[in-house]
Amino acid sequence: MYPVRVAAAALAVLLTLSIGAAGAPPATPLAVAAGPYADSPVAVRTLPGVGDRPVPVTIWYPAISAGSPQPRTGPFPVVLYSHGLRSLPALHADLTSRWAAAGFVVVAPTYPHTSRDAPRFSRADVVNQPTDAWRVLHRLARLNADETDPLAGTLDLNRVAAAGHSAGGHTTTGMFTGGRFASGVLAEPPIRLVAAVVIAGRALGGAFRGPAARVLFVHGDADPIVPIGRARRAYAALRWPKGFLTLPGQGHGAYLGAGKPGFDLVLATTTDFLRWTLRDDAAARHRMSARGSVPGTSRFDEEW
Repeated sequence: MYPVRVAAAALAVLLTLSIGAAGAPPATPLAVAAGPYADSPVAVRTLPGVGDRPVPVTIWYPAISAGSPQPRTGPFPVVLYSHGLRSLPALHADLTSRWAAAGFVVVAPTYPHTSRDAPRFSRADVVNQPTDAWRVLHRLARLNADETDPLAGTLDLNRVAAAGHSAGGHTTTGMFTGGRFASGVLAEPPIRLVAAVVIAGRALGGAFRGPAARVLFVHGDADPIVPIGRARRAYAALRWPKGFLTLPGQGHGAYLGAGKPGFDLVLATTTDFLRWTLRDDAAARHRMSARGSVPGTSRFDEEW
C-alpha cells in the first residue's frame, strides 16, 4: 500500500511525466524475453480528471521512435494498472513503462482519495475504485473511437487486463465482481477483462464473479502490510485459471523498483503472462512456467 521508493532524481523525472508530458524518452531498456515489441520506444501521456469524481489517467504506449509522442500502428492490448495507498502511477513506471515497451498500452488512474496527493485521503474509498477503473476503460473506448485523437484505433479493447499493487491489487480483484462495483457503468458498451495481475493484494468483497479470466498473483512471503496468507486464501478460493508467484524473503513491493532484488523476475513473469493472455503467445506461457520456481528465489504454483 505504500509507494515504491525510487531515487530522488528518477522520481523527479517520473513526476514530470505524470503531470502532462505528451511524449517522453523511452524507458531504459531492460532485457525481457524476445517478443514483437520488446524494444519499442515508449511515450507517455496524461488525461485530466473529469466529472464530479475526477480521475486523471497516465498512459504509456509504444511510440514510433525515441522522444516521439506518435504511437506505433496498433491496435495494442490494454493493461489497466492501479496504484496502492498514498502512491501515484509515476511511482510504478519502472514496471508499467516496460510493459508498454513490450507492446501493451498501459493506463493508470490516479484515484481521488487514496493517491499520495489526495486532498482528502480515505483508505475506505478503495471500495469505490473498481467503478473508477471501469469508467476509465470506457473513457478510453470513447477516445479510441475519436478519429481526431492521436491514439484513435491503437487500443484493442477486446484484449484487456487489470493489474495493481497493494490496494491497487484489491481494486483489481474488485473489478471482477459481475458488476457489483460498477452499477453506474454497466450501461456502457461491454468491455471484458480477460486477465489480472494482483501484486501484494487480496480479494475485495464480492470479487471473482462473472466470466472467468486468468489471474496471476505476485506476493512476497515476508510482506508485513498485506500478509501473504490473505492472497493465498483468495487464490485457494478462486475457481478460475490461476498462478501464484511467491518471492521468498520479499516484503511489500521493493521488488517493483528496477535494480532491486526480484524486479527482473517479476518483470519477466508478468510480461510473459500478459503476452500469453493478451496475445495468445504459447511460448510465453512456457517461459513463465519454466522460470517460476528457482530454489531460494521464487516459487510458482499454477493451475491453468
